[in-house]
Amino acid sequence: MFYVQRDANGEITRVEAAAFAEASETLPADDHEIQAWYADEVVEKSLNQLKMSDMEMIRVLDDLIQVLTAKGILNITDLPVAAQAKLMDRNQARESLGGLSDLINDEETGLI
Repeated sequence: MFYVQRDANGEITRVEAAAFAEASETLPADDHEIQAWYADEVVEKSLNQLKMSDMEMIRVLDDLIQVLTAKGILNITDLPVAAQAKLMDRNQARESLGGLSDLINDEETGLI
């Protein structure tokens, strides 16, 4: 059994397994509204995980481009103008925060 709170339009706004003061009714676990509520929650959680993963991947790609350009494998001018501008903006922001210290060095004994 789940405790449910609804808004003025009758839409579920909160579902809890334990009773709470604002609960207006209870619904069984197999109720279609409960199933939909948790399905939406799973989708939202998955989307949030993808967003976090996207942010992490952006950092990985940014680091990769920095390493490839530092090693002379890739020239910034090989990229489209819009990408160049975005990378330059990120590079300036990162440099103001300390850059990529210890990522690579002359002996190539860094992290990459």
